[in-house]
Amino acid sequence: MTSDGLITMESRFSVSQTIDRLTDAVTAAGLLVFARIDHAKGAQQAGMQLRPTELLIFGHPRGGTPLMQERQAAGIDLPLKALAWEDESGQVWLGCNDTGWLARRHDLGAASAHALDALRAGTAKLTSGAAGG
Repeated sequence: MTSDGLITMESRFSVSQTIDRLTDAVTAAGLLVFARIDHAKGAQQAGMQLRPTELLIFGHPRGGTPLMQERQAAGIDLPLKALAWEDESGQVWLGCNDTGWLARRHDLGAASAHALDALRAGTAKLTSGAAGG
């Protein structure tokens, strides 16, 4: 499902397991994990409640640099990110930015088309596997 540039899919696993699976897939693909952020833990430390929500920031300069070479401001959306969260009914979701949305947002064209295609295919494979699809 795509909404406003966000591709989401149901996960068969918990939030933590989904991000663990994504982390494993990312590293197996030779990509770098830059950060893993547990938003629920941060909320708890601030005295607030939040259902399980984790963000993984990942990528590789080979993938993102061509986008920034064409439009340097594209770096605001790089490296790639994936968010897993549990909704009010207990369903876990995994979402990431749609590369088509990134292309439109930054007016990317032919110079980065090959890189965008590779990012689209790679992200779809990684997230689908992590969610158990």
